[in-house]
Amino acid sequence: MTLISLNAQHQAPKSIKAEAEKALSYYPELNQTSVNFKFKPNIPKSTMRAQPTFWSLFRSRKKRKYVVLISKRVKISDRIFLTEDIPEEIMVGWLGHELGHIMDYKNRSSWNLIWFGIKYSFSGAYIREAERAADTYAVSHGMADYILKTKSFILDNAEIEESYKERIRKYYLSPKEILKLVNEKEEAERKEE
Repeated sequence: MTLISLNAQHQAPKSIKAEAEKALSYYPELNQTSVNFKFKPNIPKSTMRAQPTFWSLFRSRKKRKYVVLISKRVKISDRIFLTEDIPEEIMVGWLGHELGHIMDYKNRSSWNLIWFGIKYSFSGAYIREAERAADTYAVSHGMADYILKTKSFILDNAEIEESYKERIRKYYLSPKEILKLVNEKEEAERKEE
């Protein structure tokens, strides 16, 4: 699938161009960071995955490149959703969460990122820490409504198996925790005024 340029640093498939641009608009810090969104036929145990490109791990943090891999078909439990059929707001929320991972990665050394990948592969506690950090970045960048809608899409969907919903509850911020973060952010902003 051909990628189209969103700007000098970002590319995405045409079918999710608007959603990628919308999600990126919440992260001005990534304007000078190479981020490509790409479809893959299948991503084991995941719908999307953000990661640095392998060779960019040998560059400075500022020159590192990232890719957000998106499963062409989103399989949640036994139901298949074609990515193009996912509602726009849900896709923006999903992409925003993945960009939260990239924000986290930007602050890590290459060795730290390699160690991160190893721990993520083997530690449930580390998965929880990483996924909650990505949600927190997305919420702190103003994406709370999108993240909440994405969680609602999963947690309130009767066709999605309880085991998948339990994974979301276990590793990611809950809607209640997201609202708490929003309230804390608003309160901090009021104090600054």
